[in-house]
Parts: sequence; structure tokens; C-alpha cells
Amino acid sequence: MTSNRQQWISETAYYKAEIRGFEPGKELDDWLEAEIEYIKFQIKLFLLHCKEDGGMTFADLQRLAHILGVAHPETIISKAELIREIQIVSHHISCFQPGNQMPCDEFECEWRPECRKLIAVWHR
Repeated sequence: MTSNRQQWISETAYYKAEIRGFEPGKELDDWLEAEIEYIKFQIKLFLLHCKEDGGMTFADLQRLAHILGVAHPETIISKAELIREIQIVSHHISCFQPGNQMPCDEFECEWRPECRKLIAVWHR
């Protein structure tokens, strides 16, 4: 999976550079933007599959975390912790912090519905 990830990011970064006329000094920016796009794409694809399949399992989250580059997702034992690590990798505010009783204000976050469910469970 790592080689597919690197290939996707590499090709996307190349096309970004091509669009801006291969201006030197922007290669790292192209690469980092492509990485973020890859992560967002994988998360959207994952959430779409979960919606179609009727929900997400813990094993599904571990697989997604692995695809996104979370270190040792197989050792993480809580759904909230897995989502928190995925949020960190995807440059979102991590709303599953201990003691956080309200969803964050990041309305564009793909995890907002899941966050709201977990917080509702914590309030019971």
C-alpha cells in the first residue's frame, strides 16, 4: 500500500508543478499538498464505504489508520483514540481529547458525526 500511496502523491505533486509551470522552489509545497489531498480522498472514500455498508467497524478504522500512515494502529484499542490519530494525520483539530465534552467548531471535518455520537455516549 505504501508504494501506491507514494505513487499517487508523486503523480499529483508532478501535475501540481506542471500547472504552475515547474517554478523552482515549490516542490515541497506540491508534495505536501498532494499528501493532504491523498489523505482527504482516502477518508472520504472510507466514510462513503462505511455509509453504504451500514457503519464502520473497529477493524475498518484500523485499516484506514494504516493506509494513512498512523504508526502501529493495531496496538490502539479505543475507537476514539484511533479517530484522534487519524485526525492528527489529516491535519484536523483532534476533538477526541480527554475532557472534551463538546464537538469542535470544525464543521468541515469528516469525523463530526462520529464525534457527536461518541460525545453523546460520554454524557450518558
